[in-house]
Amino acid sequence: MKATVIVLTWNGKRFLPGCLDSLGSQTYRDFEVVLVDNGSTDGSADFVRERYPWVRLVALPENAGFAGGNNQGLAHAAGEFIVTLNNDTVANPDFLAELVGAAEREPDAGMVAALLVNFYDPGRIDVAGIAPGFDGLCYCLGHGEPAGPPWDEPREVFGPSAGAALYRRSMLDEVGFFDPAFFAYAEDVDLAWRGRLAGWRCVTAPSAIVRHVHSATSGTESPFTIYHIHRNKWYVLLKNWPARLLVRHFPRILLADMAAFALALLKGRGGAAFRARCAVLAALPRLLAKRRERGGRGAPMAPEHLFVRGVSLAALKRKLGLK
Repeated sequence: MKATVIVLTWNGKRFLPGCLDSLGSQTYRDFEVVLVDNGSTDGSADFVRERYPWVRLVALPENAGFAGGNNQGLAHAAGEFIVTLNNDTVANPDFLAELVGAAEREPDAGMVAALLVNFYDPGRIDVAGIAPGFDGLCYCLGHGEPAGPPWDEPREVFGPSAGAALYRRSMLDEVGFFDPAFFAYAEDVDLAWRGRLAGWRCVTAPSAIVRHVHSATSGTESPFTIYHIHRNKWYVLLKNWPARLLVRHFPRILLADMAAFALALLKGRGGAAFRARCAVLAALPRLLAKRRERGGRGAPMAPEHLFVRGVSLAALKRKLGLK
C-alpha cells in the first residue's frame, strides 16, 4: 500500500459525504482510507459503516483530540506515505496523485504541503504551508491571497498544515507523529519542527488542492480555541526552538504574547488565556525533558530564511483566533 489517508472526525457527520466521496473519486488508486471517529455522538460511526464500507473505521470511545486521534489512525495505517486530511474538506480528483508525485520527486522531503483553498471562495487560499514567525507564532502562508502566483509553483516551506498534508513514514519512524499533549492546534507546527531539526525538508504540491471550511469544528473565538492556541504556542517554543533563536528573539516573542493576552481580555476570553499560561508553567518540566531527549545542541539549525519576519495586527489577530 503506497498511501494511507487518515480522516479524523468529531461530530462532523454533515461533512463526511463531501470528504469521503471526493476520496472515492481520486484518480490515484493505491491508497486506503482510515477514518477515526473521535467519540462522536451524532451517529458518524454508524453512518460510515453503512455508507462507506471501503473505509477502515476506528471508533474511539472518547475525544482524543486531533493529535491523539491521528495517532490512533497511524496505528492502523499500512501506507508508505501518511496523508492527514480534515473532515471538512473536499479534495480535487488528482489531490493524491499530486501529493504522492511530489513526495516521489523529492526523496529528502519528509513532508509535503497541499494547497487548501476557501470552501466557499476557491479563488482564495486558506493555507499553502506554514512558517514560524520571529514573534513565536506560526503563520498560514498565503492566507486570504488569490489562488495563483506565486503560490502555484512548487517551493520549499517550513512545514505543511495537517489539514491536508503528506508525511513520509520513514520520517515519522524517526521523529514520531503528533504529540498528544497538544490535543488540538499547533501539533503540525511541532511535528514540522521535529522533522526539520532531524534534517527533513518540506515542499509544496500546489496542484494538490482541497476546499476547506476553516475552523468548522471548534470555531475561531471559542474559549477552547483561545486556550489551545495560547498554550500550544509556548509548547512549540519550549520544546523545539534552538536556544540562540529564543534568546535573540525573546523580546519580540514576549511582546507578541502580551498583545495576545490583551486581545483575549478585550474579547472576553481572558480566563482561557490565563489558564493557558498556567498550563504552560505546569508542563514546563515535561517540555524541557522532551527538549533534552532530542539533544537540542547537536540538532541541525532550522532554516531561518523560511521564517515570517513581520505581520500586520490583523494577521496577528487571525492567528490568535481573535478576529
